[in-house]
Amino acid sequence: MKAEEVLNDLRRRFPNEPEYLQAVEEVLSTIEEAYNANPEFERYNLIERLCIPDRIYTFRVSWIDDNGRVRNNMGYRVQHNNAIGPYKGGIRFHSSVNLSILKFLAFEQTFKNSLTTLPMGGAKGGSDFSPRGKSDMEVMKFCQAFVQELWRHIGPDTDVPAGDIGVGGREVGYMYGMYKKMARENTGTFTGKGLEFGGSLIRPEATGFGNVYFLLNMLETRGISLEGKRVAISGSGNVATYTALKLLELGAKVVSLSDSDGTVLIPDGITRDQLDYVFKLKNFYRGRIREFAEEYNLPYHAGERPWHLIDCDIAMPSATQNEIDGDDARALLKGGCIAVSEGANMPSTPEAIREFINAGILYAPGKAANAGGVSVSGLEMSQNSQKLSWSAAEVDAKLKDIMAEIHHQCVLYGRDEQTGYINYVKGANVAGFIKVARAMMAQGIL
Repeated sequence: MKAEEVLNDLRRRFPNEPEYLQAVEEVLSTIEEAYNANPEFERYNLIERLCIPDRIYTFRVSWIDDNGRVRNNMGYRVQHNNAIGPYKGGIRFHSSVNLSILKFLAFEQTFKNSLTTLPMGGAKGGSDFSPRGKSDMEVMKFCQAFVQELWRHIGPDTDVPAGDIGVGGREVGYMYGMYKKMARENTGTFTGKGLEFGGSLIRPEATGFGNVYFLLNMLETRGISLEGKRVAISGSGNVATYTALKLLELGAKVVSLSDSDGTVLIPDGITRDQLDYVFKLKNFYRGRIREFAEEYNLPYHAGERPWHLIDCDIAMPSATQNEIDGDDARALLKGGCIAVSEGANMPSTPEAIREFINAGILYAPGKAANAGGVSVSGLEMSQNSQKLSWSAAEVDAKLKDIMAEIHHQCVLYGRDEQTGYINYVKGANVAGFIKVARAMMAQGIL
């Protein structure tokens, strides 16, 4: 395989899907050597089969708002690959959602799920519907209409959706309720469910906690302690806030949070009382981070991301894709940043990634560092299958073990024998790819 030839063909076939092409390029550029070391992969044209999704469902979602007006949105489900298990991946509700973004997310999810050690394939879905500014009744009506179109294509052993941006416990509950009614079954078809009806303890915390656990493993390779380190975080949803909570527990200082409107700086580090306020603001009042800044008289920068606003030792982007560009990366490095661990999916542009790797800092891509969320989703599936409920301590211990194993795989495939530098991008991509590729080969051409 020549990566550039494969990419050129995909660019020709999917010219209007930049996010998808970016994700594919990032993976192909790092697995070319491993792929070519297995000539049987090329004979079966495995790389093209792996890049192109198994199937895509596209549908209209019609619903009625509080004023009696009929509204229409687009709905999607990208089932990318199920070689190692049922399709598994979140559903995103956001005005920016399009097929390119969902194909990139499903492609990434395939490798991420492979890394978790759990039997899960890769998928992603969503809609250009945004819950922001909608009433609970409107959100419920939309979720029910969405699932009325999707339910035929999902199931506990077929495709198991979860939450993502714009889809939290409320939305998952509404979707699962309608699925249960339509399918006439009560199974673990959705994860991220409420504890009262099959959800797992630690699931809301999992992505943030898992990212910190992966960060700890990275820092340990260089004998660096997390205590006292200044950490810049973007976002203020579940991933960002639970990342901040675990960092506080371990003695680090969180110096920023953000949302789509702007960034708040906390120069002395956020306190537990301040973080509790953010939890209430975001989870109960669905407020904006600007309100937190006003409440505590903290510096707020409208329309800005945190990376060039404050010096930090560690950056943990936890908002959305492509939020750190080349200039942001250079600003972070100039400010003394020694590690970047991604809580979001593909938050760093290719230029930013090159800056981090060329500088020799610790850099963890999202498919490895933020795999804690889908890992605990997989554990939720196991609990549902066994009709059991594990304690928070049990789930947290399993999460730590999974993140340590993901880190081990990244080191195994990503360490340079001559310099000792660990390229976590290469390590994660090769480890995830090899497992999926071998499973596909074993099962024949499908």
